Amino acid sequence: MGSISKSLSCVVKSLPASVINHRGPSNKFLNTNRLLATHNGQVLKGSSCTGILKAHYTSEANHAGSRPKFSLVTPGKLSPPRLVPEEIRAPEYYKTGRVRPVNLIEAEIKSKEQIEKMRKACQLARTVLNEVVNRAKVGVTTDELDSFCHDLIVASGAYPSPLNYKGFPKSICTSVNNCACHGIPDDRKLEDGDVINIDVTVYLDGYHGDCSETVMIGGVDSQAKKLVDIAKQCMYEGINVCGPNVPFFMIGMAIQNKAESHDLSVVPAFAGHGIGEYFHGPPDIYHFDYEYPGNMKPGMTFTVEPIISEGRGEVKILKDGWTAVTKDNARTAQFEHTVLITPTGFEILT
Repeated sequence: MGSISKSLSCVVKSLPASVINHRGPSNKFLNTNRLLATHNGQVLKGSSCTGILKAHYTSEANHAGSRPKFSLVTPGKLSPPRLVPEEIRAPEYYKTGRVRPVNLIEAEIKSKEQIEKMRKACQLARTVLNEVVNRAKVGVTTDELDSFCHDLIVASGAYPSPLNYKGFPKSICTSVNNCACHGIPDDRKLEDGDVINIDVTVYLDGYHGDCSETVMIGGVDSQAKKLVDIAKQCMYEGINVCGPNVPFFMIGMAIQNKAESHDLSVVPAFAGHGIGEYFHGPPDIYHFDYEYPGNMKPGMTFTVEPIISEGRGEVKILKDGWTAVTKDNARTAQFEHTVLITPTGFEILT
């Protein structure tokens, strides 16, 4: 799960014009908890949208041939908040929603003991995600996926990290079709042809583990298959450059090159992030070609989680303060792993 901002009144991190206007359109949460959205080269605080929209969209990016149709989605009805037993170790924001700033200037170098705890949290996150993915089928609501995931995490002795993080109301993020990121599980039923990203983060023994996957529901069109396939490849392109002394910006360069070689775009307003006892911290992992300072060192842990779009990659935030949808209604796909830098390369913890 990328860095989350409670509402559009959050601090917006302004970027140089060279970044906002870089050649591949994009958007994702930058830094530890800041949101960026762009339109015509301007930094936005989002725009509102109301009601449930059932419509169809034909992407400007589509080539001649099949013209896929799919449902556009906006937030639906939410179920009551789910509770976590008192005996489960919970992060400090559990009751208040308030998150203290991470007191780190640069990425943390973790000890062997910390790394082992990270491994356990990340392994649980992956196990839970696999189970939830298997239940994502036509007719299942995203709220039902959230309920199943919540119960599974709690039964495993862990806390679902997104729950009440800066007020986020659910235990996972479910982002369908034109929803690029931070979709809130609700009463919408999954439909034949949907693509949905399911983002799971768990807090186990004081450490967070974070991963996500995009699932194709029923019979999807060929362009959706391409989008999902290339999005996964983009994540691995970024991960495969990782290693000691490698500059952080190499990750984004590799991802953007891969996406653009297939006529797809990176959504740049959402970044990967350092992770550990904190949900989001340094370093920021940009998924496009931007010279973020610093090099990777053994013991660092962070996420790589590019969002890839069929369209321009610009997003707006709906009035719930969370749901990021593409401005051109294009579909997106995202995959995420938590990565450890080792003395000889990298280890995928999730």
